[in-house]
Amino acid sequence: MWYFAWLLGLPLAAAFAVLNAMWYELMDDAAKKRAAGAKGK
Repeated sequence: MWYFAWLLGLPLAAAFAVLNAMWYELMDDAAKKRAAGAKGK
């Protein structure tokens, strides 16, 4: 039955990694836009 843990755990971990990377990119873009806006003022 250990394989059920792997069957559920690996896709969950991969999905978490992808969502984490997407969140990081979103926050990085927002920070760059704020920095560019601050320089323009």
